[in-house]
Amino acid sequence: MEALKQSVATASRVMGTNGAGDLIWGHVSARDPDGRGIWIKEANWGLEEIRPDLVHLVSPSGEILEGKGQRHSEFPIHAEIMAARPDVGAVVHVHSPHSVALAAAGAQLRPVSHAANYFEPLGVPRFELTADLILTPELGKRLAEALGEARAVFLVNHGIAVVGADLQEATVGAIVLEMAARQQLLTAQYGSFPQWSDPEESHAKRQHIYGPGAVHAVWDYLVRRLPAS
Repeated sequence: MEALKQSVATASRVMGTNGAGDLIWGHVSARDPDGRGIWIKEANWGLEEIRPDLVHLVSPSGEILEGKGQRHSEFPIHAEIMAARPDVGAVVHVHSPHSVALAAAGAQLRPVSHAANYFEPLGVPRFELTADLILTPELGKRLAEALGEARAVFLVNHGIAVVGADLQEATVGAIVLEMAARQQLLTAQYGSFPQWSDPEESHAKRQHIYGPGAVHAVWDYLVRRLPAS
């Protein structure tokens, strides 16, 4: 599992060095290929600090099966989304500032930029049951219900959860969501009525810009930009 631990560590550092760091909070996970749970970073470390030895295996009930350190209390976000979505191999939960601001403002994400088209046609639904931490399986299940089949969900007044078939897809998705939120908030500052792509154009743009090859090329770019360890 060394390669998987390395991937979780790399994804964590990518998020931490691209505007998603929030002191020691936020976490990235990957599904264990043997069905034992999730590989996720230890608590009490910042995303940008994570090395493979700071990644451990947590069971769906929260038991640390491999590794050491303190478990993140919000592991139900990852465990329950993966239980509800067999297609999901990775989950990113962070507190990206523009994404939090957009959701708190009550705005729906609109395709005013290339970035927002990544989330069409389902958009980014809102989870508003609580803005507190997701500490229980029941809250995790309710969050998974709010996510549905979408690629991301706003935890209003809290953060975001972004999913993907693998760590590369989920990580790129989380960064693209923050880009989209930042662009929409910038657009709103001009005060005029904004315009955005219609569903047909959004679909075409998503196909043209965010194909699987492009998403993984973006991942490679983000990894190349990481500070030398």
